[in-house]
Amino acid sequence: MSRPVPPARPQVPYRTMGSHPLMTQGARVACYVGLAVLGAVVALAGALLQGAWLPGGVLLALAGCVALFLGGTRLTGTRLGTVVPAAVWLLCVILLSTSRPEGDFLFAAGVGPYVYLLGGAFAAVICATLPQPLPADKPSDRNRG
Repeated sequence: MSRPVPPARPQVPYRTMGSHPLMTQGARVACYVGLAVLGAVVALAGALLQGAWLPGGVLLALAGCVALFLGGTRLTGTRLGTVVPAAVWLLCVILLSTSRPEGDFLFAAGVGPYVYLLGGAFAAVICATLPQPLPADKPSDRNRG
């Protein structure tokens, strides 16, 4: 006697580039501008937070970076949703790490700032390269399977 073979799960097609089907071009541009502003805010908050509490502050700052990058991708439906806030985040972090003539800087030499810088860049790359499932055309297609 042979055992019955369970039916194969349907494969979900993935896309490499695309856009959210319900978002207009103006709304998408507004989302990118908002994500750029949030990238600067997360960079500044992470720079201040990572030095405050050494192990927990770095992890919380990196969690904010991952949430921003992944949320940008999910919000816009494109990889540009990760690239825009990540580029602004990286630019702001580089500007914050340079010392000024007055001697002020936010990133001291130590393990925490390097973990934040490299971890944030790594999170941006990972979030930008995650596969994105195609949205279903009809609500009834989502319930099948």
